[in-house]
Amino acid sequence: MGKAMIEYPIEHLVDIGVRDIGIVVGYLGELIQEYLGDGSRYGSRFHYIRQEERKGIAHAIHLSITEGFIDESFIVYLGDNILSKGLGKYSRIMVEEDPDVFILLARVKDPSRFGVAVLENGRITNVVEKPREFISDLAVIGVYYFRDPDLVERAYSTLKPSWRGEYEITELIKWFIDHGYNVKYEITDGWWKDVGTPEGLLEALYLLLDSTSGRIEGEVVGEITGRVVVEKGAVVEGKVYGPAYIGPNAHIGENAVVEHYSSVESGVRVVSGKIARSLIMDDTIVDIGSLRLIESVIGRNSLVKSTRELHGDIKLEVSNFSKIII
Repeated sequence: MGKAMIEYPIEHLVDIGVRDIGIVVGYLGELIQEYLGDGSRYGSRFHYIRQEERKGIAHAIHLSITEGFIDESFIVYLGDNILSKGLGKYSRIMVEEDPDVFILLARVKDPSRFGVAVLENGRITNVVEKPREFISDLAVIGVYYFRDPDLVERAYSTLKPSWRGEYEITELIKWFIDHGYNVKYEITDGWWKDVGTPEGLLEALYLLLDSTSGRIEGEVVGEITGRVVVEKGAVVEGKVYGPAYIGPNAHIGENAVVEHYSSVESGVRVVSGKIARSLIMDDTIVDIGSLRLIESVIGRNSLVKSTRELHGDIKLEVSNFSKIII
């Protein structure tokens, strides 16, 4: 919907008054730095911390402390997570109650994909990373608060890499629990998504579209039905059924239909075909005749084209700079 995924957590942090944000980057991190810049357009100051090897979240926090970025209480917000209601409600707990650690939890259907928390009598007694057997359905989601970086470093010094070769954030939190520190939690009452898979990315898109109001700033020659955002410079000659998003300078041709829960990003050209429940990223061309693209993620600067008269639904997960000829 016109933003990089990482911009949602950045905006949530800025909304609660955070003005110094450290962004931990690794492989292709220069692309993230080039896109985000120095933080001034977000009302913040960005500091980039390079993690050369993927050694986990706890290691990323350790680097941020040892490189001098963190020297007081801090919040960690994973860049591929999104909370429907932001951090406002929870920031008050962090500031007013000032616990040693504060974490957010959410009920999930598949706890084996996440670190989970075990509660007894309203207290956290354990956290386990990606349990192979069911012990709890409360996932530890990607927002953490720590009061004292020196204590964090003390805890980190006791950690060993997990079977994944990473220093796990759950083990860091567990150290505070085991040593009797004040570890508080809240179970989020809004939706939360960990966008680590194409399916998760689409689910986040659907939820964002559900909460979006219609807005027309581009040119509509064709037909718009329902809550549709048409950004400046976009042209709609075909049909769009909301909720849907049409990005800046996108073009929906007269032989094209964009159906519910789709996001057509900046500069995309949909020449022909139907798109449903899909994300089409920047500067991609879709020209699929009578086909219907469903539940798909198409990376930027790609081409999806049908050269024959075909009918029916197709589902694709396509990376950036790809060419699919059917």
